[in-house]
Amino acid sequence: MRGIILLILIIVGAQAICAPINGYAEKQGITIKPNRVVDSKNGMPISSAQIKIPGKNYTTTTDENGSFHLQADITAPTIMSVEKEGYKPFSLTMDRLATAKPIIIGIEKSNPADIIIEQNLLHLGDDNFSSTSANAADFRSGSKGPFFTKKFKITQPKPNEDAYFIIGSVIGIDTKMAIDLGQSSVKTAYSSPPEIYFNNQKIAELKINGDHQEIKLPKSLIKPNQLNEITVKTGKNLFQTSYIDYDDIELMNLSVEIH
Repeated sequence: MRGIILLILIIVGAQAICAPINGYAEKQGITIKPNRVVDSKNGMPISSAQIKIPGKNYTTTTDENGSFHLQADITAPTIMSVEKEGYKPFSLTMDRLATAKPIIIGIEKSNPADIIIEQNLLHLGDDNFSSTSANAADFRSGSKGPFFTKKFKITQPKPNEDAYFIIGSVIGIDTKMAIDLGQSSVKTAYSSPPEIYFNNQKIAELKINGDHQEIKLPKSLIKPNQLNEITVKTGKNLFQTSYIDYDDIELMNLSVEIH
């Protein structure tokens, strides 16, 4: 599994804005300007893009200049998504620091081979979590259970290409690594990592929270032009032995891309 790729570029002073990096956010030091959504290839503003913060039940839309303002009070890490027809779904984890200065978000046009698995926010677990769990304050939707599974068709990648399962954003993971990194305030326990299965074979684990996690799908497991199955199973509290205590996590923007 590739490491988490979340690049937030802080630009100090009144400098010109660099071209946005594909699927990532740049921070700008000029606080008088609004947030913007642009095309990652040409930098052109994107109007009528929907900005959603499910944890706050908040939605807004970009204007003709691609600009938008966030009126939601974000105090702890929470997932924000950007949706626009013809573009790949994009999400990032926002916190108070990230909203302190305007941001420019570059989104990438979708490809015909892209497969949207799930765009909505998913809450996995058992709705039994501590207030000190990673991002627990932002959990709003009820749990869908300890796992999520979806079937889809995919073409065989070319010899020089690979297929990747992409998780736009994930919060709530309480593994030892996540705790050691300060992503969770749980002091007395930690959980096993969420597991990713492809066609009933385990292919990866998620050990920390973050954005744009890419997991390569083994070519040997791909069934071209047939139904394939992806499954995400949440972790379990390793210090609870009297019953199964599932770790509550939230994910958004699950997709499969070939590149």
